[in-house]
Amino acid sequence: MPEIRTMMETTSAGLLSDTAHLTSHPPRQPVPHWYAIYTSPRHEKRVHEHLSYRNLECFLPLCRTIHRWKNGCKPLVELPLFPGYLFVKIGQPERVRVLDVPGVLAFVGPRAEPARLSNFEIETLRSGLHLQKAEPYRDLAVGQSVRIKAGPLTGLVGVLLRHNNSYRVVLTLELIRQSVAVELDAGDVEPIR
Repeated sequence: MPEIRTMMETTSAGLLSDTAHLTSHPPRQPVPHWYAIYTSPRHEKRVHEHLSYRNLECFLPLCRTIHRWKNGCKPLVELPLFPGYLFVKIGQPERVRVLDVPGVLAFVGPRAEPARLSNFEIETLRSGLHLQKAEPYRDLAVGQSVRIKAGPLTGLVGVLLRHNNSYRVVLTLELIRQSVAVELDAGDVEPIR
């Protein structure tokens, strides 16, 4: 009978080792990445509300500007820094949930695999943009390429411009072809060689 006992021990040990790998590794969660989404015109804030309501991490950079209306009023309004665009940090399975939001037209990039944004760029903009005076900038002029070396936007690269006795650095998100001009001191930037 020692043979039977050995076979049973071997079989039960084999079963345990076969099932051990099934329970020791939890299922892999998709790694979230930042993506740009294209929205209907003037629907960025509404889309941001819907995404937040659905507990999806999103980022809508805004800038404050005085708007002049036809009746002469000059209210202070918050407008999207990148008109028509919003940023979401999601895993691949959540793309359908984003596309179901009213006002979302598409992901930026190829239809099969949307283009991922640089985590560094988005997180730096997210944490430091509100500390600087920023405004949309559409016409990228030829200038010197610089890297921001001080302040909350440290590490970002842009083009240096001069504007009314101050310096501005135009930061461009290449994927969506949108730019923003940030006002900085000349000592906060260094030329890129």
